[in-house]
Amino acid sequence: MMRAMGHPDDAIPRRTLTGYALGSVGTGGFGTLPGLVLAYYLTDTLGVAAGVAGLVVTVPKVWDVIIDPFVGARSDASAARRGSRRPFLLAGALTVPLLFAAMFATPGALDGAWAAFWVVVTFLATATAYSLFQVPYIALPAEIAPTYAARTRLLAPRIAVLAVAILAFGAGGPLIRDAAGGGRAGYAVMGLVCGIVVGLGMLAAWWGAPRRAAVDAPADDVVAAPRPQRRGEALHAGLAALRELRAFRALLGTFVLQALATGAMLATAQYVATYTLGSEDAVTYLFVALVAPALVVMPLATRLARRVGKQRALVGSSVLFAVATATLVVLCWSPGPWVYAPVAVAGVAYAGMQLYPLAMLPDVAAVDARERGVDRAGVLGGVWTAGETAGLALGPTLVLGLLAVTGFVSRTGDEVVAQPGSAMTGIVIAFSALPALLAVASLVPLSRYRLTADVVDHPTEVPA
Repeated sequence: MMRAMGHPDDAIPRRTLTGYALGSVGTGGFGTLPGLVLAYYLTDTLGVAAGVAGLVVTVPKVWDVIIDPFVGARSDASAARRGSRRPFLLAGALTVPLLFAAMFATPGALDGAWAAFWVVVTFLATATAYSLFQVPYIALPAEIAPTYAARTRLLAPRIAVLAVAILAFGAGGPLIRDAAGGGRAGYAVMGLVCGIVVGLGMLAAWWGAPRRAAVDAPADDVVAAPRPQRRGEALHAGLAALRELRAFRALLGTFVLQALATGAMLATAQYVATYTLGSEDAVTYLFVALVAPALVVMPLATRLARRVGKQRALVGSSVLFAVATATLVVLCWSPGPWVYAPVAVAGVAYAGMQLYPLAMLPDVAAVDARERGVDRAGVLGGVWTAGETAGLALGPTLVLGLLAVTGFVSRTGDEVVAQPGSAMTGIVIAFSALPALLAVASLVPLSRYRLTADVVDHPTEVPA
């Protein structure tokens, strides 16, 4: 397979730029809505105990760790054989919407353990279909954008669209649920509408993806693609990439910890709205405060990366996020509308925590291909997606575990039950101290990342 090395970034077709950005409508919807409301749906609509609900949201992500590297390896093989990853994008786009809707359409005859079984089965199926799309989607920037700086410029529109998608799904999903009457019927309508929108975003990415990889690169830029692999071999290839690429280990470790932090914050938002702020509707305002700043600061975030480098910019974003979320612990003693200010500051940081790692990943893939002569962008994307989805899912798992040990009381009706003081404290800790600590911890692996612009764009520098 030949890579598009040496092309100016303005040679990227507008259709490709637009389609890739719009793909974030799909990833934003799938990544946001289950993380925001699935745990709450299980405990407060289906009557599932918090501990069991934690298992429900965790099991599909364990499966992701197995399936994502396999999808990545098959995607690499498809790209080598056909010059395109589009068949995988299309398969995901066509199957995710129906399965996503089914996840929130638990039959009325099921509750408790049987309801949990329905959700975990449909969630497993949805996660598998999503992997078909997300893994090759993550691998595309290394092929679309040729340089260190071009990848930041490619990813910036995508993250801006992602912010809009997160805002739309995070705020709009609960609104659709409530407008449809709430309860099971409300969740079913929400799942159907949002599943369709997710599918449309994925179709846009398929539409914009290159039909074939560029073939006019110099001969010394030609890299081989790995042969198709079985599932066990693909998992081994993913583990090999982790073992061989120090930069990839550092970046993935950083991103997984930050995904845990944001996953925990998203999963707790509805509980904070209902039990701390006293209104289920407040979750919409929390979401607006967290995500809307990304739309404003994205141009500044791009310029910051150009001035100080992506790694330093990511360090600054992580520290700002940790400080902002740590201040939210004051909710234990003084809940009120002041909460939206530090959440908005965390939202400014969140924009960078999304942009910079995703712009750094194709740098790792490009250096790896150059140094080893093998295109493993799909394998790296598979491992990355497994880590990301696991982090976003384990965030809610941590929250549910914390709620379980602090005595949270689940419910099946519309009436909000009184929670013990320990559970109220647990909710606030999960929304504040937990994400702050995880963000601080992410700085440890980030300190080991060494791919600067000179290393990425000049083959004579130290490899990954």
